[in-house]
Amino acid sequence: MLSADSFFDLSEFSHQEMFAGTAYVWEALAKLKAYVDGNIDTTLTHFSLTSGVPLEQPLVLHQGILSCMREYDVNFGGATKGTLEVKQNGQLLRGASVIMAGVVLIGQRISIGKGVLVESGALIKEPAIIGDQTEVRQGAYLRGYCLIGKRCVVGHTTEVKHSIFLNDAKAGHFAYIGDSILGENTNLGAGTKFANLRFLPGNVEIKTPNGPVDSGLKKFGAILGDRTQTGCNSVTNPGTLLGPESILMPNTTSPSGLHPEKSVIR
Repeated sequence: MLSADSFFDLSEFSHQEMFAGTAYVWEALAKLKAYVDGNIDTTLTHFSLTSGVPLEQPLVLHQGILSCMREYDVNFGGATKGTLEVKQNGQLLRGASVIMAGVVLIGQRISIGKGVLVESGALIKEPAIIGDQTEVRQGAYLRGYCLIGKRCVVGHTTEVKHSIFLNDAKAGHFAYIGDSILGENTNLGAGTKFANLRFLPGNVEIKTPNGPVDSGLKKFGAILGDRTQTGCNSVTNPGTLLGPESILMPNTTSPSGLHPEKSVIR
């Protein structure tokens, strides 16, 4: 009922070991810092890249090497659809990623996958892992210890902190995601906010039909099972768990606790 496989199909997720040995799905959040620290396999270095300073020119990342974009022709198709194309002398560079001018990177421990687009105005703090074909859109703020899967969207003015996105999770507009996990093919309506800290001191407790369960976490936002959706301007209370294929309606605040598969919260 509270295990990871009750919420997610992890078979295609490159970081499924995050959930290995967990009894409760939220235990992956307690393992997140150690996992990200141990799995940053590259560091971003280039003469034009200064930590905390906006990029003055766009860069292309291909096979672990950053280069000035003026050396390439770029077709800014949709990264999540695999139509971002980078060519050099007419030859397609498969898997090349683009970091646009105006992006701010803080630290070098930022792993960017293949076919990723990071748009102008995004700010990414180390450490972070960003999976293949993901879009980090204008004004996005990744505050560190973000583990983003493949084909995800971190959208305009969306803030992500200490959270996990499974493949194809999308938070396109004006969202706050802290200490949370988004399942595969989840979608957040514009303005969705995940509250992650209680007003009263102490750990977040999870309300279940069998009584409360201590999460062991002082900060705990929400967990959305696969294919769950939230409407515009919706809010979740700390410790909200929405089962797969659930819907949180627009302008609605979800009570904390466990909500079973295919719940509709109005």
